[in-house]
Amino acid sequence: MSTHEEETLLALADPPVCDRCSSMTLLLAQFPHSWTKARGEDVNGVREAVLCPACDRGQPAADKLLELFAKDGKLDFADVETFAELVAAWIDSVRHRPLDTAALNNEHERWRRGEL
Repeated sequence: MSTHEEETLLALADPPVCDRCSSMTLLLAQFPHSWTKARGEDVNGVREAVLCPACDRGQPAADKLLELFAKDGKLDFADVETFAELVAAWIDSVRHRPLDTAALNNEHERWRRGEL
């Protein structure tokens, strides 16, 4: 799948648990992500995001995608075009989501203690 002329990897089978609440997720997306360092250097990388029915509820782009998943409990071929549009909108919203510094600090502390 491509958004903004960039390659995006979607995983529907066996997505990981949500790192925010430990619930089962519905979708894992990996997409290009870049930022500029303070010295003006560009950094290109890949970002991951999961669609969590608990944590993402209430966000318009996520809600539309969650509704599609809940429709019959499964996606079928007739939903492919709608699915692609909704995923692209959701990824765009995730791409612009501000950094949660508290979660980042918590993850760093867990890494420092050897828990990750």
